[in-house]
Amino acid sequence: MGFRAGGRYRLELFLPEQYPMEPPKVRFLTKIYHPNIDALGRICLDILKDKWSPALQIRTVLLSVQALLSAPEPDDPLDTKVADHFKHDRQAAEERAREWRQMYAGDETITLD
Repeated sequence: MGFRAGGRYRLELFLPEQYPMEPPKVRFLTKIYHPNIDALGRICLDILKDKWSPALQIRTVLLSVQALLSAPEPDDPLDTKVADHFKHDRQAAEERAREWRQMYAGDETITLD
């Protein structure tokens, strides 16, 4: 997951009464710097909207969210400001994403005294 590796992200998964005919509702509870996830944790992912199929499993949804973390899509943003940052200075945007991971999702770095 590159610049997000080592973070622990909490998500909320809600199955509506009409599930599996309607997609599950998924959102991040952990703050994340990502063009396809807004400040409220809502996720811009096609299988959570118009590409949903009752044949899809929750496992598929979670794997798709994981893939989105590794491969942001700034051309289909939910947060346009973050998307612009990714488009115009990818390196700086990834560094900010790392900083947010350390602040809000923990860090894999372990120090020994």
